[in-house]
Amino acid sequence: MCGRYTLFLEQADLEERFDARFSEPFSPRYNMAPGQELPVIRADDPERFRHLEWGLIPDWAEDDTGGLINARAETVSTKPSFREAYENPGKRDGSKGTVQAGRCLVPANGFYEWVETDDGKQPFRVAFEDDRPFAMAGLWTRWEPSAETTQTGLDAFGGGSSETDDEPEGPRETFTVVTTEPNDLIGEYHHRMAAILEPGREREWLSAADPSSLLQPYQSAEMRAYPVSTAVNSPAVDEPSLVDPLE
Repeated sequence: MCGRYTLFLEQADLEERFDARFSEPFSPRYNMAPGQELPVIRADDPERFRHLEWGLIPDWAEDDTGGLINARAETVSTKPSFREAYENPGKRDGSKGTVQAGRCLVPANGFYEWVETDDGKQPFRVAFEDDRPFAMAGLWTRWEPSAETTQTGLDAFGGGSSETDDEPEGPRETFTVVTTEPNDLIGEYHHRMAAILEPGREREWLSAADPSSLLQPYQSAEMRAYPVSTAVNSPAVDEPSLVDPLE
């Protein structure tokens, strides 16, 4: 699986690398975690970074709990949670004209895996040897609460409104990272890896009618894995020292 990752390039360098612009400031990140709003590039707006929440909520879900952080490449075309986003890069709601789901690029320059040892789980960071950025294949959806979920307090029972009623929930846009079989390097640490896209084919993931051939294990020749501090275990910790190799 892919449950944490890094992206510690400067904003201008990211914009040049991915040929997209940020509409809000970006700062280098060393411990990107589920539940956080993180930058992605969506098929319906490929020239702009958007901040979506990591943990996909299917648009048909009854509530907005239990987001899915990963999707298996082998089943994205058949599982109800992912099928429409995968098959329709920019699915629109015909009645509203808003984009409801699609594919996206998830920029990163490394990710973490945990390995069981005699002393507990040891985190390892996996990245290219020069820490260059790459794009992971992603899917996203827009979840909107139903009329039932927005009714609160006495109003839900036909008894009028209350001053203590909560504000109605609004739409949530969330994403997931696609995973595939591991390459030789990552196979030593985990049985899955993020689907890293070939640099020259990243935009193909956003637009191809059938992008399944892109979801292959990335070759391991230029990649490395090294142990890092267990401080990365806490999503609240996000600092440069997290990517330093252990002595």
